[in-house]
Amino acid sequence: MLGTVRSDNWRRAFRVELRAEAIGLAFRGWPVLPGTYPVAGHWAGRDGSEDSSGPVPVHADWQDRTGTQPEQVATWWTGQPYSLLLATGLGYDAIEVGDELGRGAARVLRSVGLPVPIIATPEHRWFFLTRTGSGLAPELAANPDITLRGAGDWITLPPSPFQHGVVHWRVKPEVCGWQIPSTETVQDALLDAMHSNTRHLVTTARD
Repeated sequence: MLGTVRSDNWRRAFRVELRAEAIGLAFRGWPVLPGTYPVAGHWAGRDGSEDSSGPVPVHADWQDRTGTQPEQVATWWTGQPYSLLLATGLGYDAIEVGDELGRGAARVLRSVGLPVPIIATPEHRWFFLTRTGSGLAPELAANPDITLRGAGDWITLPPSPFQHGVVHWRVKPEVCGWQIPSTETVQDALLDAMHSNTRHLVTTARD
């Protein structure tokens, strides 16, 4: 019984926080959506969804709901602690990379004084937010650890819960004055990080 109460309180607290974040982002024009949420080893909130790898939009017609007004967005989080999703390809894209490359690119961006919004998941994936733009440079596209999240896709925003942890900001949008960089800016940083790592491996091998 005590465990049930704690679980209910946890969900209620997360729902309130997620709802507040969703409303704030919707006011800024971010195309936010409710997504499924973790419960006892599976993702709940959408009938017929068997996806166990991560959250998916609750509404089957989610693409028709992008750009919904903040007042309507607020109603989506009145019942359940839905994950907070951002529809990509509609002004915002995201470049997904692994932990090591993410840290390297973040260092490059800091070194030139260009902090950008960065999200990290409990599964060691990093997402660099960019303005919607062109595709990945060939060298990045050839790397299996790099994925461009664009049209017809979505990413999970903080503070959405996962099975083992919570999605969080590595660099909050406020740090960047809510300025979203071009995709070229982030891609250049990723290329620099990749080349730096390659040079380090070559030097180490020679030593």
